[in-house]
Amino acid sequence: MVSSSSTKRAARLAQKGKGKRVRFQGGTLFPMVILIILVVGIGTIVYARASVPAADASPPTIEDHWHMAYGFSLCDSPTEVTLQGNLEDPSSPHYQDYVRTYVHSHDDGVIHWHPFSGVAVGKNAKLGVFLDNYGVTLTDTELKFPDDQNGGKTYKEGETKCPDGKDGELSVTVWDSPQDTSKGQRYVTDFDDIRITKNSMVFTIAFQPRDVTIQMPASAPNLEELGAVDTGQAPIGSTTTTVAGATTVPGSTVAGATPTTVPGSTPTTVPATTVAGAATATTATATTTG
Repeated sequence: MVSSSSTKRAARLAQKGKGKRVRFQGGTLFPMVILIILVVGIGTIVYARASVPAADASPPTIEDHWHMAYGFSLCDSPTEVTLQGNLEDPSSPHYQDYVRTYVHSHDDGVIHWHPFSGVAVGKNAKLGVFLDNYGVTLTDTELKFPDDQNGGKTYKEGETKCPDGKDGELSVTVWDSPQDTSKGQRYVTDFDDIRITKNSMVFTIAFQPRDVTIQMPASAPNLEELGAVDTGQAPIGSTTTTVAGATTVPGSTVAGATPTTVPGSTPTTVPATTVAGAATATTATATTTG
């Protein structure tokens, strides 16, 4: 049985505790620190979510169809070297790389950048994508061709000598367009990461002595025409003709077929012409690309 003295002592203690707040050991500092940590943590999460960058929508996009002139200037070759082989052929050893990126060339010294797959777009559009598709290795100190390109040769700084005995140096010179009259922007490192930022850029990949002036590749002056052939459009300044009853001939649109109008073109009327196997027409519709 609980003694009356113990009961009285408990009652006195309870009376003393009335109206007093429960305090953490060490005062209020600890709960304040916890509160601050929670506030900062939640704020950081909210900021991080709000500041996530939007998806890369910079060009080139999957809608773009770009062409860039390129060539290899190599000290042991009297002529410019370009990559050969139709990557669009399923039998090509690099066909899967082509399908993955749709970046290729047509043995014409032109990089055809058609990133339909969405892989080689925006900030992922780099020179290394094109070189990788052909199995070409280009590091800061070495240029290595696969066996099916340029005889599988390797050019290594500090080891490969040019015919005049001089040391060769790897570089990539970039111009904004074939009309760029500057010496171009010269890179001596991080070649694979050189960005593809616009249509009609020009690239010369060189292994030459340092004192050699790097020139634009031979395809640069003809880039517009080469690109037009690839897109199925006639180069600027050419015309297509519609002849009643004629069969289809290169560069012509015939009666019975749907004429192709190039955006920005102006239809004109020209005197009729006679095509073998076709009836003579009184008028013909011509489309001049603009």
